[in-house]
Amino acid sequence: MAMRESDLQAMIAAAFPDAEVVITDLAGDGDHYAAHVVSESFRGLTRVAQHKAVYAALGGRMGGELHALQLTTGVPS
Repeated sequence: MAMRESDLQAMIAAAFPDAEVVITDLAGDGDHYAAHVVSESFRGLTRVAQHKAVYAALGGRMGGELHALQLTTGVPS
């Protein structure tokens, strides 16, 4: 079962309400996405910790509904 782009965006936005979230469907199959997430809550966190926080927001859907996620994160400049 594939994940809709809007569902992915909503899950990330719910976890990081201040975030700018841009989702791109990479393959048109609802299974491979890129996500660019910029949030003040990432300030002071390593890139690995930022990515772990986003994956945690997905509630274990990686490897199931969501096969691949090309993730970039950052803090507002």
